Amino acid sequence: MSKAYETIKIEREERVLWIILNRPHRLNALNDVLMQELADALDTADRDPSIRCIVITGEGDRAFSAGADVTAFPKATPVTAEEFSRLGQSVFSKIEQLSKPVIAAINGFALGGGLELALACDFRIAAEHAELGSPEINLGLIPGWGGTQRLVRVVGLAKAKELVMLGNRIKADEALKIGLVNKVVNYDNLRDEARDLAKKTE
Repeated sequence: MSKAYETIKIEREERVLWIILNRPHRLNALNDVLMQELADALDTADRDPSIRCIVITGEGDRAFSAGADVTAFPKATPVTAEEFSRLGQSVFSKIEQLSKPVIAAINGFALGGGLELALACDFRIAAEHAELGSPEINLGLIPGWGGTQRLVRVVGLAKAKELVMLGNRIKADEALKIGLVNKVVNYDNLRDEARDLAKKTE
């Protein structure tokens, strides 16, 4: 996989493919370009029989992804907003339907659409300093990319309501307690832990 992307980076380690969200200046926020590039990288990886597992993480130590890029909101029309919503739904459904396991290595904030992205993955490993949440309610919105349904399946109805309706953020250790993540590790060990898990899934 040698394509050059604008908003993601691709790294290959033997049979494991790393997709790194690469907009650290925007806390790896999700815009239409990133979502399209992510979809392309996933499709390419799924067709490659030499790739057995995919890990998604964010560039830097601040954010996995802080969610949809709100700087694009003022320019959005009802049509473009609906298109972006459908794009996100399509990409996250693609992750769920891949023939290969996908791991979210949560290296910082996983908020809003960032949490929805992590929820679409098969496994979630979080760094100790990570914070997770669905703060869309504070903008008068609800998770629009399937996060409400996936969250209920992962943590149950009561906790899902708490996260979505109150807009609370939780620390990684609390996320582990409620089953939102599979494991919490020191940030310096996050890549190694994700790599080890990826190899176990091969």
